[in-house]
Amino acid sequence: MSIRERLSGNEAFAVAMRQINPDVVAAFPITPSTEIPQYFSTFVSNGQVDTEFVAVESEHSAMSACIGAEAAGARAMTATSSNGLSFMWEMLYIASASRLPIVLSLVNRAVSGPLNIHNDHSDAMGVRDAGWIMLFSENNQEAYDNLIMAHQIAENKKVMLPLMICQDGFITSHSIENIELIEDEKVKEFVGAYKPEHYLLNKEEPIAVGPMDLQAYLFEHKYQQSEAMKNAKQVILDVAEKFEKMTGRKYGFFEEYKLEDAEIAIVCMNSTAGTTKAVVDSLRAQGIKAGLLKIRVFRPFPAEEVAKVLSNLKAVAILDKSDSGNSAGGPLFEDITSAMYAFSDEHVPMVNYVYGIGGRDTTTKDIESVYKDLQDIVSEKEVKNPYRFLGLRTKEGK
Repeated sequence: MSIRERLSGNEAFAVAMRQINPDVVAAFPITPSTEIPQYFSTFVSNGQVDTEFVAVESEHSAMSACIGAEAAGARAMTATSSNGLSFMWEMLYIASASRLPIVLSLVNRAVSGPLNIHNDHSDAMGVRDAGWIMLFSENNQEAYDNLIMAHQIAENKKVMLPLMICQDGFITSHSIENIELIEDEKVKEFVGAYKPEHYLLNKEEPIAVGPMDLQAYLFEHKYQQSEAMKNAKQVILDVAEKFEKMTGRKYGFFEEYKLEDAEIAIVCMNSTAGTTKAVVDSLRAQGIKAGLLKIRVFRPFPAEEVAKVLSNLKAVAILDKSDSGNSAGGPLFEDITSAMYAFSDEHVPMVNYVYGIGGRDTTTKDIESVYKDLQDIVSEKEVKNPYRFLGLRTKEGK
């Protein structure tokens, strides 16, 4: 029987970590993820977990400690945000290349500069090619559920890759919502014990982790990482099916919200999906066939599956809470248009909106304006400007 609670997103992450009871947690505080190790350290002090909690001097050290622990055969976790993730950047690549299934709770925040502590996705998008599995969370419940599923995905023998769970800083990390927790014993059984095949403390099999890897082998090792990321797609679905049997909550690569007969749709990630659903419901009441595709699994990117879902639409808007700085569109827009080019025979007009940078509020009126633009694109049969900015303040202050 589930346990009904009221928790913030950070509390939900910390509770999930308590239930998982990892061998090692190494962390350094940074807003807005500080509460996660703070809450977890209380569980350590109270004897509610067996975890070795390592209070390090930087985020680079936090990821380094997790790498060392995981390589030694321990289950390791950490949490960070924004510039903290940037400081880990070097070690993120080493973690994935070393095939170490570390789990990281990422509370999304704008990367400096200028200094900003509020939400956008520039931190996550800055490491999207680091070889980590990346799951996004609309609300606190999804953040909790994603973290419970994380180790089963990352530690699968066909995968063995690190994984990060993303949620929006302050919007969900500090907002209290109703949440259904799973009983501790059920979580313990679901997650299981970590049983690595190869690890440094196995005296029967001496190994080296992170050796020099030059022209003769590096290419093949990177290919193996790529294949592992492909394997992760099916593992993610298998774990989600197992999770659904335990909780009744269903997850996939994405959520299709009222897309069955939709003519126009928005694609977005994380908390903006909740706002968009409210607008979709309002437009449906007016007879407008609007829909939403909420991306949950960003890496590995489900390109073929996304293309199949979007091919029947008349116009699509992709919302990016980060700008690539390439003058052509945001990261999600790039992935989706590439997917459509590779896997769809249909030419669906698409437009990109960069929005919410630095925590700029995105209201229902903003989302309504996007659907209005999509209606215009359908009627005019033309996308005049595919690269747009939503909610940008003008010189007039509007």
